[in-house]
Amino acid sequence: MSAQQHMEQSKVMIGDKCAEIYTYESPDLVYAMNWSNRRDKKFRLAVGSFIEEFDNRVEIITLNDETGKFSSDSQLQFQHPYPATKIMFIPDKEGNCPDLVATTGDYLRIWQLTEEGTTLQKLLNNNKNSEFCAPLTSFDWNETDPKRLGTSSIDTTCTIWDIEKGMVDTQLIAHDKEVYDIAWGGVGVFASVSADGSVRVFDLRDKEHSTIIYESPQPDTPLLRLGWNKQDPRYMATLLMDSSKVVVLDIRFPTLPVAELQRHQASVNALAWAPHSSCHICTAGDDSQALIWDLSSMSQPMDTSLDPILAYSAGAEVNQLQWSTTQPDWVAICFGSKTQILRV
Repeated sequence: MSAQQHMEQSKVMIGDKCAEIYTYESPDLVYAMNWSNRRDKKFRLAVGSFIEEFDNRVEIITLNDETGKFSSDSQLQFQHPYPATKIMFIPDKEGNCPDLVATTGDYLRIWQLTEEGTTLQKLLNNNKNSEFCAPLTSFDWNETDPKRLGTSSIDTTCTIWDIEKGMVDTQLIAHDKEVYDIAWGGVGVFASVSADGSVRVFDLRDKEHSTIIYESPQPDTPLLRLGWNKQDPRYMATLLMDSSKVVVLDIRFPTLPVAELQRHQASVNALAWAPHSSCHICTAGDDSQALIWDLSSMSQPMDTSLDPILAYSAGAEVNQLQWSTTQPDWVAICFGSKTQILRV
């Protein structure tokens, strides 16, 4: 028998208003999660299990917005070697491309969803000379050029793939230590963060050089996550390991943060810029809180006085957070075995 799966709708107070919340409970702990980008698949998400062994899975769940219940499509669920470190659907809002999902873990995999089920389209491995793989920590799919996808690895490299050809476009030694996250800031520009404590920006037209935008104030404090503001590419945000603050950067003024968001009570695990607004960001962490901030009132530089405009308390430590690109009123979080979507 499979574990019982609970789907529920609840309304709780966030600030002064009643929030709309839908919850899906998976059989196991979950970690990687993301929204579908297609307008015709609005409330569809992919959720990856977090089981510390080889056999893991990815579920495709959909909210029926008439009944208010989530369901998992057993036809589309697929087995995944090791827990996925990240999941993304192809950034194709109109449904012009095949319905693809990418995952990272030991390798980069591209999966195709059809009515018949899910098939592995490509397994992309750039370590052909070694029987061992360097695990991939994260990746980002280029919205402007969806055949281009960048991965980050513990082997200090970032790799830019042409996923149509299934070939490496570029591989760069990006940092001195493990690279933990990567984010596109345009067609040929990406940034990465690392255990070496730096945020670096790369331009594929000049692969020999990178620009250091920020370095941890304490030497060798790893930076774990990076978000690049799609609506205003001057801004990015990063998380320090075991830190309750979120560092907001302006790439025009390297080294000094424009703001530090300091209202979490425990380590921050995830961040997401609003896909529709240049000044809103959501953060979540081990204090079981998801906070939304309005940065339009930042007073330069190093503003530490900002308070969140909205706070939601989850049932446990929040380890994942994604903001829907097609429905910017909705944010998804993961804690324990639950995936929850909140109308903000």
